[in-house]
Amino acid sequence: MKIQNSTVNDIEDIRRLYDEAIAYQKNKKGLPWQILAKEIIEMEIIENRQWKLVIDNEIACVWVTTFSDPEIWGEKNLTPSVYLHRIATNPKFRGQNVISKVINWAKEFGVQNKKSKLRLDTAGINPGLITMYVKNGFKFIDITEIGSSEKLPTHYHNVPICLFEITLDTAFL
Repeated sequence: MKIQNSTVNDIEDIRRLYDEAIAYQKNKKGLPWQILAKEIIEMEIIENRQWKLVIDNEIACVWVTTFSDPEIWGEKNLTPSVYLHRIATNPKFRGQNVISKVINWAKEFGVQNKKSKLRLDTAGINPGLITMYVKNGFKFIDITEIGSSEKLPTHYHNVPICLFEITLDTAFL
């Protein structure tokens, strides 16, 4: 298993994983992500914010990191944090605890980057996802509603947004 930045050679695999995640979200009657333009993925790769977990030479999971998320987190964004977005697991690896590997990596990544919180959110009330995040150490923080924002994908518009965070151990920084 290895975690590394995605490359432009991964774009088609990333798009396929996002398409599969959208289909899964629709099947579970959740709020599906919008289809992402290739240019957005390319920019995230150039900015070294698009990541992949590779198991046996196959992409098992992809996700995006950022150090700022004011549209969703508001004033809480002032706390130095790393934010996870669009975690998409390859269906072949579902049920293999891939998310816990991503979260463990993200904790280390946050500490290395001198952040005090690891944060993520979910659009809509998704009991299965909420339970999974809490089991993986996230504390449920709040439910907020953003309204409509040009800076956010449409699946965030006018729906409840669940906020989660883990306080990182920065004692040795």
